Amino acid sequence: MVTLNVNGKTKSVDAEADTPLLWVLRENLNMTGTKFGCGMALCGACTVHLDGQPVRSCSTPVSAAAGKKITTIEGVGSTRTGQAVQAAWAKIDVPQCGYCQSGQIMSACALLAQKKAPSDADIDGAMSGNICRCGTYNQIRAAIKDASVTLVKGA
Repeated sequence: MVTLNVNGKTKSVDAEADTPLLWVLRENLNMTGTKFGCGMALCGACTVHLDGQPVRSCSTPVSAAAGKKITTIEGVGSTRTGQAVQAAWAKIDVPQCGYCQSGQIMSACALLAQKKAPSDADIDGAMSGNICRCGTYNQIRAAIKDASVTLVKGA
């Protein structure tokens, strides 16, 4: 049994220590917002936060998440940063197919939680591991900048 703190709630799951966190979230906890993309931590679709840091849940063993605060796409909207990012995503109309968007949003939230007014280079660095097959990178950048304006104004 592994005890996890997921989106502020304690969850106990019966999983082997080396089971990827992604599968525990999706299969054991029925939290399907976090997506499986490549299984090799290369695409970013499976991004979640561990203690506020973005990690690829497909390559993170559940044992590494025990005792840490896990935030998924289902819970990120409870934060001011998450609300600003999600609102900007809708305003800018970022998603096309939408498959990568939960990972994109999680990476954007981690960036903006650390740096409310990121430069283009900051955005590029934070988002570089997230692949969008539809090519919505310009919209993603615009949404991050829009969310940044919201966060800076409200600071």
